[in-house]
Amino acid sequence: MTAILPTSSVLDGCAMPELTTITRGSSKPVIRERGQREVFCGLTGIVWLHRKMQDAFFLVVGSRTCAHLVQSAAGVMIFAEPRFATAILGERDLAGLADANEELDRCVTQLLERRPDVTTLFLVGSCPSEVIKLDLQRAAERLNQRFLPAVRILNYSGSGIETTFTQGEDACLRSLVPHLPAVETTTPSLLVVGTLADVVEDQMSRLFAAIGIGPVHFFPPRRARELPPIGPGTKLLLAQPFLSDTARALVARGATLLPALYPFGANGTIAWLRAAATAWGIADDVVDRVTAVPAERARAAVAHYRRRLEGKRMFFFPDSQLEIPLARFLHEECGMELLEVGTPYLDRLMMDAELERMPASVQLSEGQDVERQLDRCRAARPDLTVCGLGLANPLEAEGLRTKWSIELVFSPIHGFEQAGDLAELFARPLDRAERLRV
Repeated sequence: MTAILPTSSVLDGCAMPELTTITRGSSKPVIRERGQREVFCGLTGIVWLHRKMQDAFFLVVGSRTCAHLVQSAAGVMIFAEPRFATAILGERDLAGLADANEELDRCVTQLLERRPDVTTLFLVGSCPSEVIKLDLQRAAERLNQRFLPAVRILNYSGSGIETTFTQGEDACLRSLVPHLPAVETTTPSLLVVGTLADVVEDQMSRLFAAIGIGPVHFFPPRRARELPPIGPGTKLLLAQPFLSDTARALVARGATLLPALYPFGANGTIAWLRAAATAWGIADDVVDRVTAVPAERARAAVAHYRRRLEGKRMFFFPDSQLEIPLARFLHEECGMELLEVGTPYLDRLMMDAELERMPASVQLSEGQDVERQLDRCRAARPDLTVCGLGLANPLEAEGLRTKWSIELVFSPIHGFEQAGDLAELFARPLDRAERLRV
């Protein structure tokens, strides 16, 4: 195991595990496909998680390939001091000729001596333990005996064999759930679950306060050691649709999940805020009064791009689990026609409210058989296709306009003030194509 190197994301092409679908709620027909896949793996979540939790460090345990790919995807300069790195496994480690646990302990000690500001260290597996020849859960338990209470050491898997693109965040937050401080009070408190940009979090905090909802906590917090409390009075409001395991773990600790649309666009954000207000016994007209000005501002910003998007035909390849709520926004607020909306994993517990707002004409698909989906996309000839990086260039070469799905995760797109920016992300490739034709 060699020295720690700064790192960041992962390329398309990692395998995706078989996933079972929870069947409840809406009964819209869904194509379930299991075949060749083109997806990012869960290591990618480090790119936004390390920016959110300012006292956390993410140490990927993996190959030199993981180090180079993660490094290039995050765009970290050689002189930067990022809060993520790779402990690179060499041939001696994988062959069992070196004590990998001893080497890992040395790397962790070196890291924590260099970065005394770190209070939470995540050991992130790039492959299953059978591949990397390391049990990271046991390693975390062993290292905690040495470094607690100054540093808490946790582990989760970012392996492309075990996780897809955004499931890395789900796995990370799930590892934190057992450490949330317990409270016995039934006094209501709101826990917003899912990583939001700090500016968006501040906007949401102001809206909740104006409506009369509180106290409000965000998970993940800006500092990993300042974890929010949880108890029988905790109400969960999901900001991201890909947190199935985290949501269930929080419910198992006594919290109550509030069904809601996701806060994309004016409609989604109002419905999201109303779900919390209802739990507090606050009337809809209070929410409408507080949100009237920002909602009108959001609709005006979206209207500027609706002229470009209205009537355009849309096709989503499965990638991030954001596909369904984004498709709802594009259909309702931008006037786009939805042909097919694919998602890597359809959990109806997370998606019931969104599915009820989807048009009857749309074809939903779960999982991936990329060749079949490519055939359907080529036959449909959509005006815009949302897909991963590995599919975008080939489709562009065939004359189809594409939008990289990864950009929709890395950009602030939640809430009223970002609604226009969200619409612009979809209008931009169409504008570019128009300019190139001139």
